[in-house]
Amino acid sequence: MTTRLGSPPPVTPPSSAQRPTSPRQQELLERAYRYALEHGLADLSLRPLAAAIGTSPRVLLFLFGSKDGLVRALLARARADELSYLDAERASAQDGLADVVAATWRWLAAEQVRPLLTVWTEAYARSLVEPGGAWSDFASQSVADWLAVLTAAQSPAGADDPELTAERTLALAVLRGCLLDLLATGDTDRVTAAVDRYLRLTSGDEARGYVKADE
Repeated sequence: MTTRLGSPPPVTPPSSAQRPTSPRQQELLERAYRYALEHGLADLSLRPLAAAIGTSPRVLLFLFGSKDGLVRALLARARADELSYLDAERASAQDGLADVVAATWRWLAAEQVRPLLTVWTEAYARSLVEPGGAWSDFASQSVADWLAVLTAAQSPAGADDPELTAERTLALAVLRGCLLDLLATGDTDRVTAAVDRYLRLTSGDEARGYVKADE
């Protein structure tokens, strides 16, 4: 880090073990999270972010240790939003796999969660190409999070059953693939119809409608 003439010397932030979360850090994290939902994370730059949330790059570096530290905190914040939904789904998992997949798709297709899911998709892809950076393990953690919900919707004795493992893995693949399609095209009707078709085929209940685009 280069110090310009007349600038105060660089501040060396304490280690994460020495630096407990403060109210100011939490406040700035929430502001930065709202900024990330609007602007994304891939090209995040500290200077415009700091200006937008009423602070300075110096303060952000002191509180979060580095830009990577801030990105990790933002990813954890996004994952907390995702997990709050997944915890609710886990509580209703007795409805069965098809019903939990349908409820999950209704949430994924909701317009109000589009910014969160765009950030989620961005982080998922980035963690695949930068596995050692701030994005590390985000994709694998997401897979584990979602599979835990789908597992809970199945038979309690089936956690290690190969057939049930394949069923929930397929369900996750359908949800993830359809989400990417929806984010790319915005075609809610077509993609929701595809999810509904998958659920009717795999449940054996062709007459039942699981999800509709206008729900």
